[in-house]
Amino acid sequence: MTSWQLTRVVAGTFILLSLALGIPGSPIFHNQWWLAFTAFVGVNLLQSGLTRWCLMETIMRKLGASSGN
Repeated sequence: MTSWQLTRVVAGTFILLSLALGIPGSPIFHNQWWLAFTAFVGVNLLQSGLTRWCLMETIMRKLGASSGN
């Protein structure tokens, strides 16, 4: 997988997990403050779309993932 694919997998996983932890009807509900993490991931996705730079993608490249460009 390339760094941009891994970044999207991580972002999707973070969103789904934080929603599961933050929505009161969820079987693994912990605290509604987990929804703030969902918002944080969403803001980072928006920022990366506008600036074409993503910290998670940079981290993935440093961990050895190919850029895929």
